[in-house]
Parts: sequence; C-alpha cells; structure tokens
Amino acid sequence: MSAIDFSDPATIALLTEALMAAGVDGLEISRPDGQLRIVVAGARISPPEATPHAPGLAPSSASVVVKAPMAGRFHVGHPASAAPQDLPRSVSEADIVGFVGVGHILLPLRASRSGVLTRLLAEPGAPVGFGDPLFEIELQS
Repeated sequence: MSAIDFSDPATIALLTEALMAAGVDGLEISRPDGQLRIVVAGARISPPEATPHAPGLAPSSASVVVKAPMAGRFHVGHPASAAPQDLPRSVSEADIVGFVGVGHILLPLRASRSGVLTRLLAEPGAPVGFGDPLFEIELQS
C-alpha cells in the first residue's frame, strides 16, 4: 500500500468532500514529513447539548457539554504543543478546546459556545467513544 500524497490538490479536495459529506468540521493529519489541516466552514455538525445545569454547578447556571464526535484518544491540547491548558478559562464559540485523535489523525474540538471552560470530563490521553462527554462550558449570561 502506498502512502497518501497530501500535497496533491485532488487528494485534498477528495478528503474535504468526504468530511463535508460526513458532517465533520475539520481534520488534522500530522506525519514526520509534514502536517495537513482541513477546516470545513459551515459543516452540518449539531452543537453540543445545552443543559440547565450540570453536576457540580449551581442550578441557576447553564452549561454545555462538549462531546466526542468520534472514537479515539482525547487530547486537551495539540500533542505537539507543550503549552499547558489551565482551567477555568474563557473560550469563544470558534476556539479549539481539544482534539480527538486516531493515530496521526487529529479532529479538532470547537467550543461551539462562548463561555468559561470549567472542567474536564475525560482524562487527557484516555480513549473515548462517540458521544462521550469531554469538557463542560459554563455559559455566559
């Protein structure tokens, strides 16, 4: 089996079409010889469910749970970055708050709502399944 040529525009277009058809909003592939990152604008991804409150939060506060869009290994930050991701921290709806990875393929996780990223619901580096809760975001009023 030959390696995929990520410098070929036709290959990138094919990957982008496949992501759009699957409703995935992005893909990141890292290899020793380079990195490819595709972000699909306007993908048909359902936003995380809003809950009136989550365990550990006051009943008057609203929160959103960011869930795993696929099975893989959970990363709080980019595996190549040594920068710590301290909590709590403010996030906007477009911020990448983590990644789910399978091998060298990383799927970025967007906050999807502005608020305060208050806690991790999965251990960094742990395997996660589709729909597993990963982060909790307290919505700003």
